[in-house]
Amino acid sequence: MWGLRRRAWVAHFSLGVLAGWTSGIAAAAAEAPVILVVGDSLSAEYGLKPGDGWVALLQKRLAEQKKPQRVVNASISGDTTAGGRSRLPAALRTHKPAIVVIELGGNDALRGLPLSSTRDNLTAMTKAAREAGAKLIVVGMQVPPNYGAAYGKEFAGLFEQVAREAHAGLVPFLLKGVAERPDVADWFQPDRIHPLAKAHPLMLDNVWQALKPLL
Repeated sequence: MWGLRRRAWVAHFSLGVLAGWTSGIAAAAAEAPVILVVGDSLSAEYGLKPGDGWVALLQKRLAEQKKPQRVVNASISGDTTAGGRSRLPAALRTHKPAIVVIELGGNDALRGLPLSSTRDNLTAMTKAAREAGAKLIVVGMQVPPNYGAAYGKEFAGLFEQVAREAHAGLVPFLLKGVAERPDVADWFQPDRIHPLAKAHPLMLDNVWQALKPLL
């Protein structure tokens, strides 16, 4: 009888220890500083297997380097700066991020939206993040040459302007090292817009240069 009671007690004790251990891990994860990524399809793993995108790779790199931050990917394929601006306040309240990474603007150009509205939306997002106490990174994008040299220069420059005014970190071009390759067609999905999985480690490296000093 004692043997049965002893085994039952041991099992109960072990389950209690396990429950406490797992709840402790969950609590630690919940308290970890949050890096909130607000982006479009380039950050939302469009056309990729889950875990192959640069945002997922960022979480893996943080773990490998024993950094405590937890990444929350609030990216939506097809999103514009207007969409990001409208949903950022709720994301800030929910996740209370320590760092906000804004990767939006490419779809504004694809839709021919005014550059002034793109700039205004990004500026509003940086202000909201700053007011929430978060550090900032603005991720820049560029357009193909067929948009025209003047438009391309102004479009690329607006990210630098927004970042400078917000005292934010800047990634000048998310697709640096990918879009200008001589074999560029081999690095993109058939739509010629979304990079293949093999491009995402390079995209992460571009973001990491601006992010690392903020960790």
